[in-house]
Amino acid sequence: MRPDTPAETTPHASHTAEAERLERAAALYPEDAEQLLLQAAAHHEVAGDRDRATALYDRLLALPAEQPVLVRALKAANLWEYGHDAEARAIVDGVRLAAPRSPEPWIIVAEALEAHDELESAHSVFTDATELLVGDSAHPPREVRPLLFGRHRVRRLLGADHDARDELADRLHEAPVPLDELHDPNRLWSLGSDNPAELRAEIDRLRAELGTYRAALSRPFPVAVLHSTEDELAQLLAAHPALTTEFPSHEAHLAAVESSLRELATSGTPHLGTVSATLPSYEAFAASESTTPTDPSLLPLYATTLAARGRAKAWPPANDAGCWCGRGREYGVCHGAG
Repeated sequence: MRPDTPAETTPHASHTAEAERLERAAALYPEDAEQLLLQAAAHHEVAGDRDRATALYDRLLALPAEQPVLVRALKAANLWEYGHDAEARAIVDGVRLAAPRSPEPWIIVAEALEAHDELESAHSVFTDATELLVGDSAHPPREVRPLLFGRHRVRRLLGADHDARDELADRLHEAPVPLDELHDPNRLWSLGSDNPAELRAEIDRLRAELGTYRAALSRPFPVAVLHSTEDELAQLLAAHPALTTEFPSHEAHLAAVESSLRELATSGTPHLGTVSATLPSYEAFAASESTTPTDPSLLPLYATTLAARGRAKAWPPANDAGCWCGRGREYGVCHGAG
């Protein structure tokens, strides 16, 4: 569940280089620093530079982070890997007390406990998380299902009988290999077998499990359209008057955004969204592309880059939700009224 955790097959030197590149990018794009530094820390961990990863987590916690509980959970899991068990456990206790409403911190600390053979504690964390985030729902959202699958796995390792949560996990599991088989403790012994057929069967089972996790963690990549508030657009045009031909007025700009999104939807394009940004961010992006901010062809590339960093908001909003334009009116009586 770590943010964009890199594959471990890449040489460690390249992970260190990528981490340093991401740290430089965070300095250029401070509004995206949290996500970029989290990715950098993941690369440092894979490279074995766990002290550098911890330093990045500490740096993030010193800032007004958007996801401080997630950062603390990642720090705890990292500390555990290089001998700081007591500090890691203290952080895990703090994460549990915080009772986050997103599944990622729960999964990270529960899997850290599981990896260090503290199965009872892992089971307790998974159970608390499912009580909080799944509740009585028979169709919980996809992002919380790994909590049910992790709890099922730990209970299997503990030899516990199935309960209602395990039955729900079985129903939600989409891979062709049943969860009971995927989570069978005895299957680990087959990895030491010298029988090629047994090894091939285990590889197939592991691939099926990996596919399940990838499906649970995957997020659609949005096709995003850039929009600006009235103040942001005024700042942009004051700094770069040549863009006035692209934005004759703020009303025309907003109408064009809605029109573009509707045309994309009519053509069958999925996962649409809007992105917005500040003038300093746009100018920094132009500098990183070695071009001028007055180049109109840079605008869609900028929107795509922001969407790739997770900055997009899904479109269309519900009719009774706030309109994407940010004026405070419901979408159904604002730009959704047409």
